[in-house]
Amino acid sequence: MRLDFAADHGYLRGPHPRAFVHRGWHVDDLDGMENSLSAFRRAVDEGYRYLETDVHATSDGVVVVHHDAALDRTTDATGQIARLPWQTVRRAKVAGREPVSRLEDLLEELPEALVNIDVKADTAVEPVLDAVRRTDAWERVCLGTFSDTRLARVRKLGGARLITSMGPRSVLALWASGWNRRLPVSRAIRGFSAQVPVRHGRLELVTRRTVEAAHRMGLEVHVWTINDPVQMNALLDLGVDGLVTDRPDLLRDVLTQRGTWATT
Repeated sequence: MRLDFAADHGYLRGPHPRAFVHRGWHVDDLDGMENSLSAFRRAVDEGYRYLETDVHATSDGVVVVHHDAALDRTTDATGQIARLPWQTVRRAKVAGREPVSRLEDLLEELPEALVNIDVKADTAVEPVLDAVRRTDAWERVCLGTFSDTRLARVRKLGGARLITSMGPRSVLALWASGWNRRLPVSRAIRGFSAQVPVRHGRLELVTRRTVEAAHRMGLEVHVWTINDPVQMNALLDLGVDGLVTDRPDLLRDVLTQRGTWATT
């Protein structure tokens, strides 16, 4: 199997199974504070090493930590991020409480965090890589996106220092290989992990066959977004390598009960 990442990459040195806090810790007193620096600080303070986030770029190429293309849902401002300059976006406050942050702010403020970054738009590709380069965060990040075309561009521009998750075509190839081990799919699979929901429409993506196929090829399966302890345990029993959750309090309890909670 031709691997597209170094097995000793810094991002992979975190605890396993990998526990990802989805858009930061936004329960309890941080309800509504998704993708805020306060949410990410809280996750790290609570012992998490892996953070999951999303990014867009402003009209002048500043990468901001934000899920939606528009500011409207989570901030006290409105407008499409890609059409606004940073000087305008920086005044938007998450839940009316805290300014939207740049990706560089997150990487610099939490230097021990390992960050899974979903590149949400084509216009963000080069600015994201520039931000990673400026902060020298190559060993701390994994980039992903749901667009195979965008992901190919990320890999081309990022080079050998960068690891990525799989795009849709790679995920489908991995799933197919779980049902037929003889399929010549290895060359079609790029990225070190399938980061997927349990199901996509009628297709059950996360099965024992899929997990076993990934492990035969030295790859990982991370599942999102899992907020129920029963399902967390079932997936971990299946052998998945990571869980993404909105309820880091519950996931930490599950991993502690299983004797697999670790922060280093």
